[in-house]
Amino acid sequence: MKDGLDQTSEQREFVALARDFALREIRPRAREVDDADHESPLDLWAKAAKLGLTSFMLPEEYGGGGVGDLVTQALVTEELCYGDIGIGNLLTSNGFFAGPVEALGSPEQRRRWLTPLTGDDPPMTALAVTEPAVGSDAAALRTRAVRDGSGYVLSGQKTWISNAPYARYIVVFATVDPALRSRGVTAFVVERDMPGLRVGRALPKMGQRAIVSAEVFLDDVRVPAENRLGEEGQGFYGLMRTFDASRILIAAACAGLCRAALDTALRYAREREQFGKPIIEHQAVAFRLADMAARTDAAHLLAMRAARVFDAGEPATQEAAIAKLVASENAMWCTWAALQTHGGWGYSREFLLEKWMRDAKLEEIEEGTSDIQRLIISRSLAKSGAM
Repeated sequence: MKDGLDQTSEQREFVALARDFALREIRPRAREVDDADHESPLDLWAKAAKLGLTSFMLPEEYGGGGVGDLVTQALVTEELCYGDIGIGNLLTSNGFFAGPVEALGSPEQRRRWLTPLTGDDPPMTALAVTEPAVGSDAAALRTRAVRDGSGYVLSGQKTWISNAPYARYIVVFATVDPALRSRGVTAFVVERDMPGLRVGRALPKMGQRAIVSAEVFLDDVRVPAENRLGEEGQGFYGLMRTFDASRILIAAACAGLCRAALDTALRYAREREQFGKPIIEHQAVAFRLADMAARTDAAHLLAMRAARVFDAGEPATQEAAIAKLVASENAMWCTWAALQTHGGWGYSREFLLEKWMRDAKLEEIEEGTSDIQRLIISRSLAKSGAM
């Protein structure tokens, strides 16, 4: 992928490592993992951990790879998701837990909860925001955190929590006062063995089945005050900062999926003959492939732009929303276009295209739907009056 960026030797090494792992380990397992439905590929998690692919984004001082810049993280994510977006997202999922810990946690809290994630056998983690009645409006959380002596009592229900059945640590976002809305949202690290924490059944999903999602029930879970990240009411800030980064990484993941769909369709179009010539020589197919190439480049380049703005320490909310919106919708279109190019074979399970199309749909929904991204962008335009 040509993007005009000069990669450092370190970036090239990480990208090469991810590309090799994606083709050698991830792609061959994609169908099997999808068929398993409610089982994450823990053996792939272990292999990736030994290579540092589950912790490359974590600080070096805690044993991680020290890749703190989002540009490199996005490049690695794109390569992993070129292999398979569901598995790729699973392997980088500890970064989502680490985000609020890094943004809000004290040095002691970072050492306590990030160091275990950087070993050869790291635990899985989770981020718990979504609730049965609360999705896009994260300021309206109903999970309560009530101060009780030297700690808090957490009560509520979370849903669609990725990795919940496997997670040892979960960052739970709750409110100390619903009337305060965003100013009441507070983050806590809840450990799996705390009494009152219960994980429900795995939720059946359309795609990205490598990551198992489930409900999490908090029945008067007593959490010590030292497990609170930041001050009361700071959780929403940490969440929004995490969303900016995660939306950029989702855009990069979608770019990887677009590229996988394009390469697969291109290879098939060169080999498949109809009416006496390869179908790539038919204008209808050739133009569709051209559109796929344009949309793939757009997804990649917008992710890179947003990552550079984020890394510069500048506000990146609008750029992240644009990248996520365009890349996720392009991934949906490109997987459709690849399937269409394969005709009846695309509809079969002989190819991964029908799976990738199911996988792509999630990216238009998670971390803020396309409607929410458009809302963010339009509000930003209204405030600034210009791009």
